[in-house]
Amino acid sequence: MTSRSARFSIGRRPRERAYAALWLVAVAVACSSAATTTVPPFDGNIPLGNWGGENAGMIVSDTAMHLHIGCTYGDASGRVPVGSGGQFDVAGSYMLRAYPIAVGPTVPARFTGRLDGDKVTITATIDDTVQQKTVVLGPVTVTYGADAKLGPCPICRRPIITKTSPASAGRVREAVRHAAAWIEKFDPRRAR
Repeated sequence: MTSRSARFSIGRRPRERAYAALWLVAVAVACSSAATTTVPPFDGNIPLGNWGGENAGMIVSDTAMHLHIGCTYGDASGRVPVGSGGQFDVAGSYMLRAYPIAVGPTVPARFTGRLDGDKVTITATIDDTVQQKTVVLGPVTVTYGADAKLGPCPICRRPIITKTSPASAGRVREAVRHAAAWIEKFDPRRAR
């Protein structure tokens, strides 16, 4: 008579042991690859995507960089070029009074920092023309693919487009044409 543990144990036969080992390796690989985010190949600019950290978040698109530090945010038009050593320095605008409602105006700002692999350390230096002073926020560190931890302050999910590229202008024109055709087709007031 076989014991209960012997009947239900994995690996009674070499083939079962091999399948069990293969299954464990597959699970380990799947878990480890799901937990890591790979930074896109370096093209001379801060990589496109979402970046997050403590009290900070950054969204980089092909038309803008959008940065949240606490309950404030700023934008820089275009891609952010990275020099030798990973340094960058770009001009933009900043909204210091952004939460719970945005109270403008946006004011001039400079975004300086360093890209180091999957991390960006960034400082925003803001020329607060409303209160006639310079405000420095940061440095903060954000990690590629990580979630922004901003407490009660929400982070935008899409960057504000501050400069229209020819490609995005074409997409906007196409979307407007599509919407106009849809309205023309389904609007009962325009029935012929």
